Amino acid sequence: MTKRHTGLALALVLAASLSGCGSHPAGTPAAAAAETPFWRAEFDGSAGTRPAEESWNTETGNREAEGWGNNELQYYTQDAANSALDGAGHLLLSARPVSAGSELPCWTQDFCSWTSARLTTEGKVALTRGRVEVRAKLPTGTGLLPAIWMLGDNGRRWPGQGEIDICEVVGAEPRTVYGTAHGPTYFNENGLGGSASLPADASRAFHTYAVDKEPRRITWSVDGKPYFTLTPSKLPSPRDWVFEQDMHLLLNVAVGGDWPGPPDASTPVPATMEVDYVRFYGEGRG
Repeated sequence: MTKRHTGLALALVLAASLSGCGSHPAGTPAAAAAETPFWRAEFDGSAGTRPAEESWNTETGNREAEGWGNNELQYYTQDAANSALDGAGHLLLSARPVSAGSELPCWTQDFCSWTSARLTTEGKVALTRGRVEVRAKLPTGTGLLPAIWMLGDNGRRWPGQGEIDICEVVGAEPRTVYGTAHGPTYFNENGLGGSASLPADASRAFHTYAVDKEPRRITWSVDGKPYFTLTPSKLPSPRDWVFEQDMHLLLNVAVGGDWPGPPDASTPVPATMEVDYVRFYGEGRG
């Protein structure tokens, strides 16, 4: 399914500290970075323009999506106030308190207290094998959970469809980036992944968040520095590896829920994810 399942106390292995078409052979991370992307989104356009519909879907709602699987407080909309280009080459996804008098149905309460955005490339763009890079600045603050992630296109229900979280930054840990994989027998608090430390809050600067999705190997990196690699040998029995398939991209800013907890007076308004570009290298659909 297309809900976001968190409530995570991640089982981590810690690490210290678009618009073209075609396909190219997948290679090593270094080789992939030197290739021409087979699909890219650079977000050039006038301020207030919505992202291109030939590549992006905008998901909406909350109650019918059961709080997006995490009892979240945001109602996703198609409004430009929540997702639009800024006129300077960026896509903005903004979480905002609802306007006075709004009655947007929520799963955990009568009406949602926040609006936000959730964009996907499902059915339009997908990575089979290769590399996905997203250069972005992520909002930080109490109760926020911005995410850049992927879901499988195998038609199964979650978690059987497979999920790769390219990066998540939980509000109370503004300098920590989490990368995680979820599958049939390793999901939610049993997700498998790692973390990396940033030199400053994720909201202070752009970073390049990437995953190299190779046959039977997934490697997470930030700014070209790998911090975790997953192979079938690290999976629990029966080692049900589900990542040899097309996977589409999702971008969203969640508010509240089981993980990371509720926002408060210190939560920034608006809380905005700024995406400079998305690039897919290797083989896929775009």
